[in-house]
Amino acid sequence: MKDIFERLKAGEFVPLTDPEFHKVNAVVARTLALSPALNAATTVEQVREQLSNIIGATIDKSTTLFAPFHTNFGRFISIGKHVFINHACSFLDMGGITLEDHVLLGPKVNLITENHPLNPVNRRGMICKPIIIKRNAWIGAGATILPGVTVGENAVVAAGAVVSKDVPANTVVGGIPAKILKTIEQ
Repeated sequence: MKDIFERLKAGEFVPLTDPEFHKVNAVVARTLALSPALNAATTVEQVREQLSNIIGATIDKSTTLFAPFHTNFGRFISIGKHVFINHACSFLDMGGITLEDHVLLGPKVNLITENHPLNPVNRRGMICKPIIIKRNAWIGAGATILPGVTVGENAVVAAGAVVSKDVPANTVVGGIPAKILKTIEQ
């Protein structure tokens, strides 16, 4: 049997009563304990260092992050080089979040990989799907990216959009739900 982290990242239904859920709770507790230092940081270097501690990987010095930054889990976040993450972004990453190189996130962007089944009998469980933001994509202020979405290379998500489907490369999407507004000419 796969361990709970593999099952979460594979998109399998995991009930909160799963005998391994204590492992998830331990990571969440650690992240909650480390988050105040992250959000009290007074320099970009300190923010980068504190988030590196949370995610368990070194964030490249070319990446800029502004506090506050929120994550409930942290261990399934991957951040490339020359990434910019503005104030008050929130990552729910049990399904995995990947930001490739040169990604830009505006303030208050929400990346949500976690969901619950519609059936009320199973609603207290989780279904997670990864979010991938490809190279040079730009996510505008207050946009929300939902589980399982890939934002293509050079794509732009307009401020306030709610993205529930993949965004093709070199397009601009906006609205609720987000729809293609135009193609980016290169």
